[in-house]
Amino acid sequence: MTRMSRFTRFGVATVLILAAVYVTLGAAPTKAQQYPETSFQEMRWRNIGPYRGGRTRALAGVPSQPNVFYIGSVGGGVWKSDDFGDTWTPIFDDQDTGSIGAIAVAASDPNIIYVGCGEGLPRPDLAVGDGMYKSTDAGKTWTHLGLHDAQQIANIAVDPRDPNKLFVAVLGHPFGPNPERGIYRSTDGGSTFTKILGRDDNTGGSDVEIDPSNPSVVYASLWSTRQGPWEDGNTYNGLGGVFKSTDGGDTFKPLTNGLPDSVIQVDIAIAPSNSNRVYATVAAGRGVTIYRSDDAGDSWKRATTDPRPAMRIGGGDLPVPKVDPKNPDVLYTTSTVTWRSEDGGSTWTGIRGAPGGDDYQNIWINPNNPDIIFLVSDQGALISENYGRTWTTWYNQPTAQLYHVVADNGVPYRVCAGQQDSGSLCLSSRGNDGEITFRDWHPVGVIEYGYAVPDPLNPDIIYGAGRSDVTKYDWITGQVQKITPIALTSPKYRTDRTQPLIFSPKDPHIIYFAANYVFKTVDGGHSWQTISPDLTREHPGLPASVGEMAKNTPGADAHRGVIYALAPSFNDVNTIWAGTDDGNIQVTRDGGKT
Repeated sequence: MTRMSRFTRFGVATVLILAAVYVTLGAAPTKAQQYPETSFQEMRWRNIGPYRGGRTRALAGVPSQPNVFYIGSVGGGVWKSDDFGDTWTPIFDDQDTGSIGAIAVAASDPNIIYVGCGEGLPRPDLAVGDGMYKSTDAGKTWTHLGLHDAQQIANIAVDPRDPNKLFVAVLGHPFGPNPERGIYRSTDGGSTFTKILGRDDNTGGSDVEIDPSNPSVVYASLWSTRQGPWEDGNTYNGLGGVFKSTDGGDTFKPLTNGLPDSVIQVDIAIAPSNSNRVYATVAAGRGVTIYRSDDAGDSWKRATTDPRPAMRIGGGDLPVPKVDPKNPDVLYTTSTVTWRSEDGGSTWTGIRGAPGGDDYQNIWINPNNPDIIFLVSDQGALISENYGRTWTTWYNQPTAQLYHVVADNGVPYRVCAGQQDSGSLCLSSRGNDGEITFRDWHPVGVIEYGYAVPDPLNPDIIYGAGRSDVTKYDWITGQVQKITPIALTSPKYRTDRTQPLIFSPKDPHIIYFAANYVFKTVDGGHSWQTISPDLTREHPGLPASVGEMAKNTPGADAHRGVIYALAPSFNDVNTIWAGTDDGNIQVTRDGGKT
């Protein structure tokens, strides 16, 4: 069908849940009306994509079934492939959470799968989970186990000989203290969990690994971290550490010989073919270093002076190491590029992502066939069957995290949004050739995160906002124009990732944009008017949620926020609501004068 404009204002109302969009077409009433539920009972949800993978942290393969893989998206549930990644099927949609941080398949019984919920990596934009789940039929059905208040589970390790014995790294609440965090153990298949390693209500478990040659040997790491309420500049870290148990988790001792004193975060990798060889990526201060131990963790030395395989900021997206199951000198790290060393960590070659980079999050290598490498990243999952020479696609996974979805007034309509880690897109609600495919979405000029807002009077013009830029995209020509308010060059203006950009429901010629001030344009961004003062708190103080974690951070009590939500009234063109990420809600009823 030829795409046409419908010049009716607000002809599309949308609701987004996990990238499934349900749309009703028709002119919106000027006053709020109530409709009986029977008006909608025949309508059904359908998935329209986009078929572009999103941020994925959790993964697991099945050594005895080399064609079977599982991924856990941080916002899209658990998916399974039984054809080496050619297709992916959602297997977790009936559960109460869609945020996944860890997956583990029992090596002794591949029908048993454990899933830990919550992203497992604190960051400004995240979803939390509700604990542990288990399947005993390879993902067909699920049982909720416990650790309800964990919120973020970073890793799960299952005893290779006993599927009922497992260890769970619980990171805990990202925005405040809670007691249910640390390293937990279950010996009854998850019916009960016992904390076996912890420090306080601010310190959680960030990694746990079992020695595959001796399940009594367990390595674990702790991480003390807190997110503030602001979008940017809001992570506070305390001291963490790495620990070892030789009695199955009954007792742990800290491993410090050769490691920095100020360890924040640690990820661990044990060489399956030589358990004395252990690698660790260690965040200390603002730097990340790769360390190597040749005596099972008793002492450590720096593995390399090459900074590239550890190019992540300490206390955040720490590179994940993994050792080739048959060669202890072959080490991988997932960072902005996936790197491989074949000489014990000394020299490195990029095998995926170079020279660009896609922010790789985790890696699994088939123990029976090291040529099979499984990667997950901010763009989804990839599989190689030939030692990383070629890879499957991530354009078959509708797992994107989308911000601020807006539909246009075309026929068929498009749904537009900013995507976490991947810029922007507008997605057709109907495929030109039948099913909706990855060819039915298109980037629309907006930088990573942010808003993508079609013009109500011309759906081929899409405005965008992200961080400190406002853009105008022409679908016909493909051109992108920067229309950022020139005032933003002044240091008194502040912006974050997802600054509001929205049309007035009463006048489709008016666009509002917000930083810490509200801006207005009536000529498509050629000129802007500042219509508000700084609406954030002048003296914000130190929020109780960051408490002890931020008290020694200079300037934390003076951190000022931005306007994070903007809502023009549907009834009165002069009424606008604004909300800030430091806790202010303000309203103007005179078009911004007061």
